[in-house]
Amino acid sequence: MNKIRNAVLAAAMLAAGASTASAAEYEFKLHHFLGEKAPAHSQMLVPWAKQVEENSGGKVAIEIYPAMTLGGRPPELISQVRDGVVDLVWTVNGYTPGLFPRSEVFELPGIHTNDPAATNKAMKDIFESDLKEDYKGVEVMFLHVHAGQAIHMRDTEVHSPADLAGKKIRIPTRTGAWVIESLGAIPVGMPVPELPPALQKGVIDGAFIPWEIIPPLKIQEQTEFQIEGADKERFGTTVFQVSMNKERWDGLPEDIQKAFSDASGDEWIQKVGEIWAGADDFGIGLATKAGNTHIMLSEEETEAFREALAPVADRWVEEVSSKGIDGAALVEKAKAAAASHAAN
Repeated sequence: MNKIRNAVLAAAMLAAGASTASAAEYEFKLHHFLGEKAPAHSQMLVPWAKQVEENSGGKVAIEIYPAMTLGGRPPELISQVRDGVVDLVWTVNGYTPGLFPRSEVFELPGIHTNDPAATNKAMKDIFESDLKEDYKGVEVMFLHVHAGQAIHMRDTEVHSPADLAGKKIRIPTRTGAWVIESLGAIPVGMPVPELPPALQKGVIDGAFIPWEIIPPLKIQEQTEFQIEGADKERFGTTVFQVSMNKERWDGLPEDIQKAFSDASGDEWIQKVGEIWAGADDFGIGLATKAGNTHIMLSEEETEAFREALAPVADRWVEEVSSKGIDGAALVEKAKAAAASHAAN
């Protein structure tokens, strides 16, 4: 079935590219799962692609295909790029649970709090030494996180973990599922584009997503309450990657590789953090203007959530130890790296 899907996808790519011939020497197709109006597309992927093209002196052209235009479902993006069906993808690591175990450390509560730029830099700091093993078959352009998981509820006001007991909550990753379970709720996995109808129909009671998702999916129309911790503290985050097929990367000359690498450095991942933080602020503003209630928990209420979530890291450490990963050491290393950049 995978071979058939890939053949169909390759045919679609050829058809899509037939009318967009480029004079560039090196052409790339970048596939992702959100629409053109999403900040991830318009504010991150488009500027990044343009910078690569500029760095290459016109030798590179990157065509971006949003909203799964080339076929398949979001969880298939990583296999599409690993198999060489597409050149580049932007995807959520957690759409393929367990495939990126080391990188999951940055999704745990207490590692990322509310500074996406700091977490992005922390991942870059330890990528070569600790995370790279996760990414066989691809060459990572850059990793990033969003502003962090907040709680969106259809009609339930939340001030304590007890308020979530028995509620069905959409989660983006398996670590997100562990968070929800620790809060006494029921995790429901689904790609984010499927979220609006699930909320509208009452298939789920709420969702575990950042504010930035509100505008592109009109979440303010499906929910009444948006909840986060004190001082914008979040309950973990999600790791994303922009990656290229490894064989394609290895076949590129050094100057073209440099065009990509230079566009993906420290200054860029700082900018990506700022983009996602800004999109988050815009999203919650849109929800409150629509009449939704934004709840920022008190420090005492937030501490109750921290206590409930403390076992999540222990669960992750135990789970990854079966894969030969020293999870306890990685937790401390990731926490220190993120805290260091947040302090700066």
